[in-house]
Amino acid sequence: MKGLELSRRYYEEFAAEALRGEFSRLMPLIAVGLCGAGSECLGYDDEVSRDHDLEPGFCIFIPDEDKVSRRDAFLLQRFYDKLPREFEGFRRGLVSPVGGNRRGVIRTRDFLIARTGTDVLPLSAEQWLRIPEQSLLEAVNGEIWHDGLGEISALREYLSEMPGDIRLKKLASYLLTAGQSGQYNYARCLAHGEKGAAALAAGEFAASAAHALFLLHGRYTPYYKWIFRALREIEPEAAERLERIVTGDASSAPESADRRGASGGPETSSEPDTPSGTQLLIEELSSYIIGLLREQGLTEASCGELEKHAYSVNDHIEDPLLRNADIFAGLNR
Repeated sequence: MKGLELSRRYYEEFAAEALRGEFSRLMPLIAVGLCGAGSECLGYDDEVSRDHDLEPGFCIFIPDEDKVSRRDAFLLQRFYDKLPREFEGFRRGLVSPVGGNRRGVIRTRDFLIARTGTDVLPLSAEQWLRIPEQSLLEAVNGEIWHDGLGEISALREYLSEMPGDIRLKKLASYLLTAGQSGQYNYARCLAHGEKGAAALAAGEFAASAAHALFLLHGRYTPYYKWIFRALREIEPEAAERLERIVTGDASSAPESADRRGASGGPETSSEPDTPSGTQLLIEELSSYIIGLLREQGLTEASCGELEKHAYSVNDHIEDPLLRNADIFAGLNR
């Protein structure tokens, strides 16, 4: 059973009716669901995930003290703490996980601050650029099962999609980094005999290219250990090739009909596991990303260099202050 389903069933069996009875006056003000940190909030939990933090639990979001007092917050938390410790073979933890308490009673304001660094909306362009995408994803993932006031749902809706100019700035930043690390520095590091630096350059390319692909699909990039899992959902062939770049396995790629591949992915390679094979994968993925940029009308550059396409994407930004800001302003990871 997945963690989201486990927590929803736990809430419905032990808490939903009790909350409607004992806290009926507060139900129009509170929200209940499961979102935030943890693989279960992304639907990525599995057998391996069950060794830590996975438990039957949920979040009770409450507004500011002018609507829900400290005493009411205390009573809600006491109610939550008294819920059964075990459900469906899973046991609730007795201590907070690393990073602080993820479940139980949470002020919506505190949840917002933890994910964005502020409790004031709307966010400025500078704030949007500063917030790690994994934090934005934690704000909008999971499920909300009850929202009397609509506060948490409105917050999640606002944060669910970054403004267009912010997306373009971040995209330009990652395209430039991918081009410099993969199309330029990787080969130069090898020419200098710096194999370790070349490996770092290849990794930098893979990370930046992944960020660019998520941005091109209008998705937030998750925490690094879930990047390939999430990327396989939207770009399975690109994810497979990026993974081979990171692991140093540039061999045994399946054949493909053309550069975009039979299922829309990048062209494959049958090059041996050599630096030239890795470089070919980098160029294939770069060409694929450029193709996506052209499909979305985001570039007018006509070459195969990601760096030039980065500046072309940056030229599409409407806000002159953001457009003229350092092109690396969108990097945040």
